Amino acid sequence: MKFSDLQFNTHPTGNGIAARQFFDNGYGLSVVRFRGSYGYEDGLYEAAVLKGTEDDYDLCYDTRIADDVIGRLTEPEVEFLLSQVENLAI
Repeated sequence: MKFSDLQFNTHPTGNGIAARQFFDNGYGLSVVRFRGSYGYEDGLYEAAVLKGTEDDYDLCYDTRIADDVIGRLTEPEVEFLLSQVENLAI
């Protein structure tokens, strides 16, 4: 999946953007850039691994990818994370 495939909407704070992408393996990635996120001041993104579906999910802090949110990401780094999350084992 490419960064350009993400569908960004206004972040709930009203001060930025947010997108979520879920995969068939039951995981997803939240990608945000809003005032207060790690990297916002530099135009970079913050991401978090999700577990669940678009309708019912939680942040997931126990994967080989991350144990917290990941900040200060460039678009290529977000793409790399998307591929890692898509390939997580259930």
